[in-house]
Amino acid sequence: MRFIVALLVLSALSIAAGAGFTLLFGKGPAAQAPAEAASAGDASHGAGQTLKVYDLPSVITNLGAPTDVWIRLEASIVFDPSELKAPEAIGAVIADDMLAYLRTLTMEQLQGPVGLQTLRQELADRAFVRSGKLVREFVLKTLVMQ
Repeated sequence: MRFIVALLVLSALSIAAGAGFTLLFGKGPAAQAPAEAASAGDASHGAGQTLKVYDLPSVITNLGAPTDVWIRLEASIVFDPSELKAPEAIGAVIADDMLAYLRTLTMEQLQGPVGLQTLRQELADRAFVRSGKLVREFVLKTLVMQ
């Protein structure tokens, strides 16, 4: 019985502490980060310049090894519409390059956080090169292996 009372008291204290920190520090850094990133992005890209997002076609293929493992990848690119007039054409080239790259990978290369970060970086570099440096950012939305 004492254990349950102690557990309830500790739970109430943790809830009160969380509420107190929320009142003191506002919405927190997680909620402020997108607003700061947007203002920093506007400042670095010039006033009045807007960036757009284009969803790349989904890529579904099997891995290089083992060949019975399939992967589905969905991604987007961020670009400046004044520089990149036809995102569909560049998107098709990038998606084709993603397909070719994914077919060379093994499951061991994709395991863990290091594998995911390496994949993100490699695909971002490839998108940057394939677009002629017109893609500002590559966003990996979904990655499913089966």
